[in-house]
Amino acid sequence: MSISFSNLEKVLTYLPMLLQGLEVTVLLSLMTVLFGFVIAFTLALMLLSDVRPFRRLAKVRNGSPARLKRLEFISRFNPLRLIAGIYVQFVRCTPMLVQIFLIYYIVFGFIQLPKFTFFGFIQFERFFPGIVALSLNSGGYMSDVIRGGIEGVDQGQTEAARSLGMSKGQTMFHIIIPQAVKNILPAVANEFVTIIKESSVCYTIGVQDIMFNVKSIQSASFIIAEPLLMATFLYFCLCFPTSKIIQYFERRMRASDQR
Repeated sequence: MSISFSNLEKVLTYLPMLLQGLEVTVLLSLMTVLFGFVIAFTLALMLLSDVRPFRRLAKVRNGSPARLKRLEFISRFNPLRLIAGIYVQFVRCTPMLVQIFLIYYIVFGFIQLPKFTFFGFIQFERFFPGIVALSLNSGGYMSDVIRGGIEGVDQGQTEAARSLGMSKGQTMFHIIIPQAVKNILPAVANEFVTIIKESSVCYTIGVQDIMFNVKSIQSASFIIAEPLLMATFLYFCLCFPTSKIIQYFERRMRASDQR
């Protein structure tokens, strides 16, 4: 397979299509990070929750040692933590492509989405399932990042807030989370770069991103290599500056912490 300048010139005639794909990729990534963060934050709170409906069983003192041990085990049961843990493990242990197919062909196979286009060329009935699938995947991965950021806040902050009469919820939302956000922002920003690259699999369900338009150009022009080079260039132009901006803000945040 050879690469020629004449083929590159032919591919450049499809530049408006590639730029449309670039817009879809950026919009898809932004929406994914936004909704993924909400999902991740919810999962993190579930993983950190102390909801134990059977905690009173731990106070039982009558019975054999084996029975008391079983009651102690049941008393530690936390349904929210169990559900969140199963969800996170499912996301981590299955390929994203499979998750996208499950969402598009099974979940939205039973849900009839309205068919319309916005921005003139984006098909909602394909774009929305792509956002849902990527957000669910991103939320599963970011949940541990957020949980780690919350747990990384000094325990003394919690004790000081409780000593001032603040409830557990007030302590979490007014003391812990504002400090944790500063710790997790770099990781959330890096997730945006990751999503830009991983969103390329959404072309398999017809989302008109960069890779979808590359496939269309290949089919129309019978040129294989040059459209892929253009896609590589566009993804690099998205990810490299974004990663450098993230590194800049990370350095600024570390400098402010050292003052």
